[in-house]
Amino acid sequence: MKKIVYPLIATALITIAPFLATFEKGQDIVHGLFSFSILALLLFFLLVRDSSIKMKTVVLVAVYGLLFVVNVVDLQNILSLQGKTVSWHFVIPLATCFFAVVLLKPIKALRLSKISFFLFVVLVSHLYLGHFFPEQPLLEFPVAKRLAQTAPNDWSRNHLTDDFRLKHNATDSVSVTRYHVDTTRSNVVVLVESWGIPLDTDKFNEEIAMFEGLLKERGVHFRMYSRTRTAEREDLLDSAWKDSTGRRDSLFMPKRFAELGYKTFFLFGGDSTIQRRYKYIRNIGFQNVFWTDSTTADSIMIAKLDSLLNEGNDSLAVALNRKFIAWTTRDTRFPISDDPIEVEKLYYARLFGTLQMVASLAKRHPEVRFVVQGDHEPILSPMEFQKKFYKRWVPFVVLN
Repeated sequence: MKKIVYPLIATALITIAPFLATFEKGQDIVHGLFSFSILALLLFFLLVRDSSIKMKTVVLVAVYGLLFVVNVVDLQNILSLQGKTVSWHFVIPLATCFFAVVLLKPIKALRLSKISFFLFVVLVSHLYLGHFFPEQPLLEFPVAKRLAQTAPNDWSRNHLTDDFRLKHNATDSVSVTRYHVDTTRSNVVVLVESWGIPLDTDKFNEEIAMFEGLLKERGVHFRMYSRTRTAEREDLLDSAWKDSTGRRDSLFMPKRFAELGYKTFFLFGGDSTIQRRYKYIRNIGFQNVFWTDSTTADSIMIAKLDSLLNEGNDSLAVALNRKFIAWTTRDTRFPISDDPIEVEKLYYARLFGTLQMVASLAKRHPEVRFVVQGDHEPILSPMEFQKKFYKRWVPFVVLN
């Protein structure tokens, strides 16, 4: 048992330590618990150490060197997402690799056949658990992730043309909500699941046209990460700063509006465990949170929104019933279908349905400011369909 448990502990030490050591408040970087390549290298290190092969010392040094390099690559992946370089941080993998090897000193090596079987079981477990816990993968693949980050990108999907930028009011800001909410009346912030910007401009114009007569502002902006829970935080961030010790701190809009006397609500048509919302939504500052036990259609959530907006608005004390409401939609959540043709048909039917319901709600409540935007492009759709959208660019509209 120790032959399996100790290498796993050593792998977790090497994998998690750089992530925790460089952790910053508010970061939302997806990172595995065990590096697959690190685990394989540690098991191979033990195998070589306990063998009687020629030039054993040279091979051990080579394996240890690879161990260190892979760990540095993992650290580089984490820091690059924070806009930093490795610099002095290389001491972290230097220390963790050393302690991992020391930890494994009394452990006997597995045979090669058992190593292969064990790695296969770990990989299958990662793939299986990924269906239930996509927000927390079991394994990390540093080298593959680094190659994906540095690989040449499709220019047409990553960069908007100057004409498109000018015509559609493009901004590189990751957050637009704080610039458009109104502190004199009720506000509704809608985050539309998988609403990206199609390369087909005619299709995009059709989407925006659904808000005709309601538009106060419209545009497109860039997402730092293509993740829904990151978008929820970005869109609701009011301000961020560093205190005297250099630590980052932040204020979210629900807290600011609550201090102004607003009632704050968060709505989601699903269970609170999805994206682990139960861990951070209340910390953002919402006084009231509405979940559902099972997947709930956007039409039901629109009715709930309508009911909340109508509460207290038939009295003379409307100013005392101001609300700040955030809602993340679900109808366009993937997977929708495995057939690329069927995916496109169903996606647009559901998207137009949700956008139409939001537009109708905004018409019924002209006294309320609406800020509506996408969380990310359809990243979980079949690759053939994904290629029809710009990467990390999403639309936004401001209504009323």
